Amino acid sequence: MNYSSLFFFVLLLLFTSCSPSSDKIAKDETITSNNKNKKILSLDSAPMLDSVPILDLAQANRLAQLPLSCLEQEYPNKLNQVISSNADLKSPSELHPAFYGCFDWHSAVHGHWSLVALLKHFPALDSADLIRTKLAQRISKQNIEKELLYFDTPHNQSFERTYGWAWLLQLALELHTWDDGLARELETNLQPLTDLIVQKYLTFYPKLYYPLRIGTHNNTAFGMSFAYDYAVALGDTALQNTIEEAALRFFEKDKNGPLAWEPDGFDFLSPCLEEVRIMQKVLDLQHFESWIDDFLPQLKDRNFALEVGVVTDRQDGHLVHLDGLNFSRAWCLSGLAQEYPDYAHLQNIASQHLAHSLPTITDGNYEGGHWLSSFAIYALLNNGN
Repeated sequence: MNYSSLFFFVLLLLFTSCSPSSDKIAKDETITSNNKNKKILSLDSAPMLDSVPILDLAQANRLAQLPLSCLEQEYPNKLNQVISSNADLKSPSELHPAFYGCFDWHSAVHGHWSLVALLKHFPALDSADLIRTKLAQRISKQNIEKELLYFDTPHNQSFERTYGWAWLLQLALELHTWDDGLARELETNLQPLTDLIVQKYLTFYPKLYYPLRIGTHNNTAFGMSFAYDYAVALGDTALQNTIEEAALRFFEKDKNGPLAWEPDGFDFLSPCLEEVRIMQKVLDLQHFESWIDDFLPQLKDRNFALEVGVVTDRQDGHLVHLDGLNFSRAWCLSGLAQEYPDYAHLQNIASQHLAHSLPTITDGNYEGGHWLSSFAIYALLNNGN
């Protein structure tokens, strides 16, 4: 090889070695999965949105259809019960006359929450009369009494701990803050179950030695967050103090949260961001600012970007969890952006996550879509735009 050829060969090596790594996703890269092309947002891409998702009457009418359609759909159903004898082999509607639809108990609970929240904010919903009738039928005094009996069975006293518990208190909170005669009736009917769930929280958290840092139902921080909102709004100091003590015990000394490890394949919650959310609630402003600087310092960087959760198959009830992750990330990031000016740039990322998954959740896939409207509604109601 002559010197001229060698010179150009070395230049070629230098050029290729400085090229972006194939392990990083390029801005417009397209990946293929299950023979479908999927666009994903790159880690270094954070475009401003032309239009920000909002919850208006048209959107509310659209999102109301999912919980309304599944409220009384008994099957398929995932009971998650422990059976003591043949006597426990009953239909979902017999076991849970208030909350038997929408595939499982917790989804039925937050399906009811969705309809209450939409009615509260949009009294002129197209299906308002139908929704009011169904809510009155389902959250009746007699039905709640039967729900209480289920929690009293020997092997099901920890049923729905703490995800379903959290949504039950969120439903109770939504009823409490709705100035409507029907809301007072439903709140009263639900109160015995609400009181039982509060007591279960008070008993459980002092016994829980380690938090659950996962992205699915048993995430400790998420279970605390909704319950804390209820405690503050209702003036329940015992519940509020119990959650504050547990949150500080679990999370106060945490540093360098592994956000880069998220998400896992089935996550619908962000362990790191849900932890931020509960600590934002229990710490005062000064202490929280110090804490988050240690836990997730990268969030303060105005160039921070976060890839949306990518769903490769929305017919898969677990893979579609990532749409839920996009919504729950949105409410965590937006909450931070609204309260702290140093994190205002996170609002755009929150809106990106909302906008990515919002058009996909009424595709007719029951296993994947029965619960997603609740997450979308909650994210939209808590979006800062």
